[in-house]
Amino acid sequence: MVLIAVFGVALLIAVLLSGLAARSVLSTSLLFLVGGALVGDGLLGLIHVTPDSEIVEVTADLALFVVLFTDGMHVSFGQLRNAWRNPVRALGLGLPLAIVGMAVLTHFLVGLDWTTSFLVGAVLAPTDPVFASAIVGRKEVPERLRNLLNVESGLNDGLALPIVLVLIAAAGPTSGTAESSLGKIALELVAGLALGVVLPLVIRFLSRFRLLGAEPKLQPLLAVATGVILYATCHLTHANPYLAAFSAGAMFAALAPESSKAFEPLGEAFSELSKFAALLIFGALLTPALFGDLSVGGYVAVVLAIVLIRPASLLLSLIGTRIDRRERLTAAWFGPKGFASVVYGILVLQSGIPEAEAAYTLIAVCIAFSIVAHSSTDVPIARMFDVEKLVGIPDDDETPSKEADDART
Repeated sequence: MVLIAVFGVALLIAVLLSGLAARSVLSTSLLFLVGGALVGDGLLGLIHVTPDSEIVEVTADLALFVVLFTDGMHVSFGQLRNAWRNPVRALGLGLPLAIVGMAVLTHFLVGLDWTTSFLVGAVLAPTDPVFASAIVGRKEVPERLRNLLNVESGLNDGLALPIVLVLIAAAGPTSGTAESSLGKIALELVAGLALGVVLPLVIRFLSRFRLLGAEPKLQPLLAVATGVILYATCHLTHANPYLAAFSAGAMFAALAPESSKAFEPLGEAFSELSKFAALLIFGALLTPALFGDLSVGGYVAVVLAIVLIRPASLLLSLIGTRIDRRERLTAAWFGPKGFASVVYGILVLQSGIPEAEAAYTLIAVCIAFSIVAHSSTDVPIARMFDVEKLVGIPDDDETPSKEADDART
């Protein structure tokens, strides 16, 4: 109940400050992260969680699934057919470069062995557009840039997961929970993709029967039912839930656009709630002891991971494209580490490999720094694209226009 009460208070504060956050460097995501750190064992001690607590794994896992499911619904197959080259470059070239670059930093600055260093690189390679919402969520920002960041972040979680699992097994001995063969990993990925494609097809088929179909006010719950069934099925069958979530969201939007549109407000609310809950729990893990355990070399690696590795890897992958310089630099900067990295970091810690704790400490600090850096810079950078009104809230020096007055009357 204490955890629920703390979440309710944090949510109230975030909602009341959301208008200010939408037009300033203040970030609601950062509020939950800081709030979790304040009420955790490191300071007030109101919430008692450890990295191996079940609530940490479940919350992060569910949040990532919900975010990917709603992100998938924003994918337009028609747009992807016309704009697939840039995301493919970012995933096919930028992702491996980021993994290698982070591995080199980790090995030489932190002193971890090469296998564990590549594991850290794979965990931190996935990006998360949630912490750059003013960029990917605003129609005024060039669509080419939004598509690049959304598709890249939606797919790199699933692409990084098999690499993470293979490297955990290679870095052993493990506690037994992380043991997987290449065949098993491939099967889980294929099963996740198959479930994500087949389930929306089945639901669409059922909804076409004359005696079946949702009435308008229940249309949003069709997507909710799809997500719930998919989440449970993936965990019961050990299919990859993240690849399933993104593919199911995209398929659902393509097959049932009316239900997808009806679900959008509810889906965004679900996504925000799950994101905030995960951030609160993750923030509670960020104790002074954790930050104290990281060496000076580790902090140098964290800073370089944010300001050098991600920007350089993406810029190299986009050489020769028609993306203009401003969009290219924006895409290079916004590679925030998010829920996928949190979940994969927990997998590393719970694996029991020899350098699991050192790897998790570096991963956790890098995620925290990334959230602070990226979620507090998305609004200022979005303004460079002439986004005059974020979330419909005018600037303090703006006055309502005559057109707006006419629209209200």
